[in-house]
Amino acid sequence: MGLKEQITEDMKAAMRAKDTAKLSAIRLITAAMKQKEVDERIELTDTHVLAIIEKMIKQRKDSITQFEAGGRQDLADIEKAELVILATYMPAGLSEAEIQVEVATAVTASGAAGPQDMGKVMAILKPKLAGRADMTAVSGLVKAALTKA
Repeated sequence: MGLKEQITEDMKAAMRAKDTAKLSAIRLITAAMKQKEVDERIELTDTHVLAIIEKMIKQRKDSITQFEAGGRQDLADIEKAELVILATYMPAGLSEAEIQVEVATAVTASGAAGPQDMGKVMAILKPKLAGRADMTAVSGLVKAALTKA
């Protein structure tokens, strides 16, 4: 069963259980998926769905920061609840050591000589680590590795 089908089944289960918080979050995911399908006239794969969910997670994290800075803990709590539900659809994250190994491998494979080659390394890493690691943190690790090189 693909991720898209899993999300649909979870939505049906949330409806039966009358779990309004989970149902609301899942409806946001399905709306984003349908929007992408209509806009780009494509059938979504698991990779596309993961990218959508990853973007939604990033948006929630940004919103939480903004709401807490603005003193709106009630809204931050809602965003946190949605974040937990969204995170259940993401694959297991990689440890810091595993990411370091992937970065080192990508630097070697790309033949990168310095910071100017960061794009080459990131092009190799992005498909491998998408959804499994924070790409901002990975970018920092790549930059550090290339600065040493």
